[in-house]
Amino acid sequence: MEIGTALASLAAIIVAVTVLGVYLRSRDGRITVTAPTGTVVDPAEIGLARFADGATLVQFSTATCARCPGVRRLLSALAADEAGIVHVDVDLTHRVDLASRFGIMQTPTTLVIASDGSIRARIAGTPTLDAVREHLAALRTEQHVSSSRY
Repeated sequence: MEIGTALASLAAIIVAVTVLGVYLRSRDGRITVTAPTGTVVDPAEIGLARFADGATLVQFSTATCARCPGVRRLLSALAADEAGIVHVDVDLTHRVDLASRFGIMQTPTTLVIASDGSIRARIAGTPTLDAVREHLAALRTEQHVSSSRY
């Protein structure tokens, strides 16, 4: 192989990896809203007696996760500030079954679970405090609207 061809191939690989990295980084911490599917999570699966009245933030972590402690502090502080919100940290190191059940591919991953046990959102990576607050406010409004219809 000629040196020019090798350098061109190397440059193409560097560009492709950079584009992929930027794309993956842009998705980190994004809240993906999920419509209720009829699947209900049993609170006992994650060590709870029942879910919070507002929402339960279930963070999936591992012992080797570098970003998990920061997300844990952020979500714990948010739960302490907001009425009806509870934060639970589940260590997947000893609960591989939950990783399979909920499709956890990276840590931290946080599920927002409504009081009825339905998964309302998934956050892969490190969320921003404002984004989580906005989603919780929208969830409260939605629950208030849907409960006022009856």
